[in-house]
This record gives sequence, structure tokens and C-alpha cells, in this order.
Amino acid sequence: MPYAPEHKTKTRKRIVECARILFNRHGFSEVSIDTVMAEAGLTRGGFYNHFKNKDELYAEAVASFLNGRGKTWRDEAGVDPVNGGPQTVRDMIESYLSTRHLGDLEGQCPMIALPSDVARATPEVQSAYEALLRAMIWLFENNLPEEPTKRDKAIGLAALCVGGMVLSRTIDDDTLAEEIRSVSKSLALKQLETGERS
Repeated sequence: MPYAPEHKTKTRKRIVECARILFNRHGFSEVSIDTVMAEAGLTRGGFYNHFKNKDELYAEAVASFLNGRGKTWRDEAGVDPVNGGPQTVRDMIESYLSTRHLGDLEGQCPMIALPSDVARATPEVQSAYEALLRAMIWLFENNLPEEPTKRDKAIGLAALCVGGMVLSRTIDDDTLAEEIRSVSKSLALKQLETGERS
């Protein structure tokens, strides 16, 4: 008896989510197709029913964050990307630059977990990564008060959020890592407050 069409869709989603978690934990080069499929409870042979190669899976795993784990994370933080206004920007900064997000290796945003991998990846992977960054910039820009430098501020906030977390995650000294995360959050919130007062 053949599988229903939704079975293939659910299986593909399971593979992508397992891959996203494994890539976050170990990076692209350390994760094999066999490992991903075993984590998903499937055999290697089934992989090619869904993906041409590991690079295609990687691109989809990065892209899946926005409307998968990322959406769950935004919902938990109370972030309303469309109509939240400055409070959404504040909530996004607070949640993105939180110790909880920093410690969540499996659920962490790929922009934090995978920048070095992505820099050496295929154009498809880089495009998926860029789409995440553009979505963050859009979220900030869409919810900041109107001002001539609104886009610049949105880009700066995204850079503080992602850059602060990348450095915090890669520094071995816990005290310095916490300082970087905390100062990045403080500076981002000050930038937001400057726009709200003007």
C-alpha cells in the first residue's frame, strides 16, 4: 500500500528539523547524511527521495528556521513582526540577546550557530542565511518609529544582535562572553530608546 502524499511531506520536515538541530550542534562538515537519517529514524537510502545532496538539505535546514523553530521562539517572546511596533523591537532584542537563547544550542538561530560554515557554503545556503538576516532587518524596520535613519537603525540592531551573540558563543571565557552579550543588548536597547524619544 503506497504512502499518502502528506507522509512524504511530514517525513521531509522531520529530516529537515533533525538536520537543523545537528548542524547547529556540530556544523556542516561534522554531520553526515547517515547521521541525519538515523536521527530522523530513517535509512540513508530514503534521503535521495527528498534531497539531491547534503548541500540542498543544509540550505533547507537554514531556511526552515524562520517559520519553524524561529516562529515558535518569536511567539514565546511575544514578538509580533507585523503590528508590534517598538514593543516588538524591544521584545526581539531582549529575547534574541538573552542567556536562554545563547544556551539553546539546538534551537539557536542559524545566524549565530553557523556563520563560518555558511561563508564557505554554496550560494543556495548563503541565500537562505541572507533571507534570515533580511527578515530580521525587516522586522526591526517595520516596527521602528518613522525617522530618516530607520533602515540604518534596523541594520545596526540586527548587527548588534547577531554579532553580539556570535562573539558570546565563540568566546571561551564565560565572564567575557556574558559581558559581550549584556553590552550588546544594552546598546541595542539604547538605540531603540533614542528613536522613541525623538
